Amino acid sequence: MNTRRQTLLGAGVIGLTLPGPIARAVGVGKPAGARAAASKKEEDIGPGEDLMREHGVLRRVLLVYGEIARRLETTAEVDAGAIQRCAFLIRRFVEDYHERQEEEMVFPRFERAHKLVELVSVLRAQHQAGRKVTERVRGLATVQSLKDRERRLLLRDELLVFVRMYEPHAAREDTVLLPALHEIVSRSEYDALGEDFERRERRTFGGDGFEHAVADVEAIERAIGIENLAQFTPPG
Repeated sequence: MNTRRQTLLGAGVIGLTLPGPIARAVGVGKPAGARAAASKKEEDIGPGEDLMREHGVLRRVLLVYGEIARRLETTAEVDAGAIQRCAFLIRRFVEDYHERQEEEMVFPRFERAHKLVELVSVLRAQHQAGRKVTERVRGLATVQSLKDRERRLLLRDELLVFVRMYEPHAAREDTVLLPALHEIVSRSEYDALGEDFERRERRTFGGDGFEHAVADVEAIERAIGIENLAQFTPPG
C-alpha cells in the first residue's frame, strides 16, 4: 500500500546524497531486509490508527479550549483570533473531514454488521451536536463579545460543553469502536479502507492533512502560551 507514510522511504530519497546520520535515519545504506522491515512498519498504520492519530489533534484543541475557558472566567486578555483558528480547524479537519469519514465509511460497516449499533447512534448524535456548538463558538468569539462579561461567560460555557462531550467521545472511539473494526472487516477490506482514506485526504487537503493540522494546532498553542509540555508537570 503506497501511503503518505512511505514517501520519505520511497521517491523522496531517490537521487539525493544525504549526510550519514540522516541517511541512516531514513534507511539509505541499510541492508535490503532492514529497509523492507521499515517499509512494512509504515504500511501497518491502517485506517483505525489514522483516525486515532486525528483524535490526537482533537485532544490538543480541547486543551486549548480548556485553557481559554479558564481565562474567560477572569479578566485576562483572550485572543479572539486564536479561538476562531481553533474553531476553523475543528470545522475543516475534525467535522468536515474526520467525522465525515467516520459517518460515511466506518459507522455504516458497524450498522450493517449489527455490532455496537447503540454506540454508533450516540456518536452520530454527538457529531451533530458538536457542529452546532462550533457554530455558536464562532459567533461568540469576536473582539467585541470578549469585552462583554456576559458574552465571555457564554463563550466559556460553549467551550466547556464541547470539551466535556468530546473527551469521552474520542476515548470511546479509540478504546471500543476502532479496535472492533478489525473484527467486522477482512484484512483486504481494511487495507482498501485505508487507501480510500488516503485518496480522500489528498483530494481534500492536496497533501497530508494530518501534518497540516498538527502544524496548525502547534501554532495556536504557541499563540496562547501553552506549547511547552513541561509546564503541565506538577511540582515536586
